[in-house]
Amino acid sequence: MKPVQSELKKWMQQNKNFKENYLKVREEVLDDPEISEFLSLQPQLTQKEIDKSLIKLYEYKTQSKQCDRCESLGGCINMIQGYSPILREENGEIHLVYEKCHKRVDAEKQRDQQKLIQSLYVPKDILNATIDDIDHDTQRGSGIRELLLFLENARESLPEKGIYFYGPFGVGKTYLLGALANALKDYHISSMLIYMPEFVREMKSSIKDDSINEKINYFKTTDVLILDDIGAETQSAWFRDEILGSILQYRMMEKLPVFFTSNYSLEQLEEQLATTNRGGSETVKAGRIIERIKQVSKEVKLFGENRRDQ
Repeated sequence: MKPVQSELKKWMQQNKNFKENYLKVREEVLDDPEISEFLSLQPQLTQKEIDKSLIKLYEYKTQSKQCDRCESLGGCINMIQGYSPILREENGEIHLVYEKCHKRVDAEKQRDQQKLIQSLYVPKDILNATIDDIDHDTQRGSGIRELLLFLENARESLPEKGIYFYGPFGVGKTYLLGALANALKDYHISSMLIYMPEFVREMKSSIKDDSINEKINYFKTTDVLILDDIGAETQSAWFRDEILGSILQYRMMEKLPVFFTSNYSLEQLEEQLATTNRGGSETVKAGRIIERIKQVSKEVKLFGENRRDQ
């Protein structure tokens, strides 16, 4: 009998401790200011329902509310990372639901905005360029003004024409368009930055995996297309006519803007496009490309010091 009495006594002691702990936790939960306010606004809730939902109320009490106890999304202490608890009453019952917290919403917004900028072989420093970082020097003043005017108009509706920036090496043509792309994402306008020499190679390799039509369609339809260093690529009649010509024709018809950077004026670029790797001169076909470029962009010369030497 002694072992039985001993076990019975032990169980009674544990049961007593459990009851004391339960009452203590219950008091702490119901005294919580937010829970107390919630219950005061729900007079239809019975004491039985409140006691039945004590675990839900305790879970609510111990969680961070809209990041008030979390330094970052990665450091979220909640049961569901990035989600904040909310108490609701429905049909006389207490429900605990979770919604995205401020930090998760901000993180997803940044991620979605970053998706608005796509690139092919564009350096990271260009993708991180901002309008605020641009030096508003007098030499490049007219070009910067044109860029800012485009952005101002884009707040209301997307302009039909972009800009064809041309000028010597190192004056910041590509940087300006990187800053443009970052500014456009704040207006939820997508852009695609393409480094032309790599673009040609990308298209040729896409023939092998049958992805070329899908890629061409994306370049046709993105809100703002940016072609960096046009004229620097190895000239190919196939690329000029079937790829570049097709993309520019579509964007011209749909009134979608294109931005360019080049070391050549449009007149000089026409000469470049007319000479292909097959030899000879195809001035008519090159002229068609130039006319399409004029329809989707405005030619602007960019002067300035060579910033690559600084």
